Amino acid sequence: MSMALKQVFNKDRTFRPKRKFEPGTQRFELHKKAQASLNAGLDLKLAVQLPHGEDLNDWVAVHVVDFFNRINLIYGTISDSCTDQTCPVMSGGPKYEYRWQDEHKYKKPTALSAPKYMSLLMDWIEVQINNENIFPTNVGTPFPKTFMQVAKKILSRLFRVFVHVYIHHFDRVSQMGAEAHVNTCYKHFYYFVTEFNLTDHKELEPLK
Repeated sequence: MSMALKQVFNKDRTFRPKRKFEPGTQRFELHKKAQASLNAGLDLKLAVQLPHGEDLNDWVAVHVVDFFNRINLIYGTISDSCTDQTCPVMSGGPKYEYRWQDEHKYKKPTALSAPKYMSLLMDWIEVQINNENIFPTNVGTPFPKTFMQVAKKILSRLFRVFVHVYIHHFDRVSQMGAEAHVNTCYKHFYYFVTEFNLTDHKELEPLK
């Protein structure tokens, strides 16, 4: 593995701490099952399918956290070249601009620089996935009725990170020799969200 590619997997470059699954929990076992399928080189279209007898909410929860960790890492590797000066607008090329909105400071869609948008996005997702009322970790604790709605919103917003990285920073990804890793992560994400209809097709258009 080249030194440049090692940087992609260097935990010190991760944008923020990873959310991990507790050993011994059902979600940890599902996470191991998902990873085993990927490590075995299973076709990604098959790897994303719901295992027999498993709960869809659990399967989605595991993947939301996993994608958050992975995409976090990918953005962390190019974040030094994504600044307020280089990316004053969070966009995916000239046709797509992404505005930030939340329930606190930005109650209306607001144009922000890409790094500011990314920081708010990762903070927001971290709050969601660490909220026991949304992502329960105890076996037997039911998921809320709003879980899928929240999961869809998280995945749609994470997809925008791929769009920005591919369109504005792929030269940096290539420079680091990380294209294969990023491409595999993107394919895995794409097959997963399309398998379970978790992202609006309009969101996927920038990378079609």
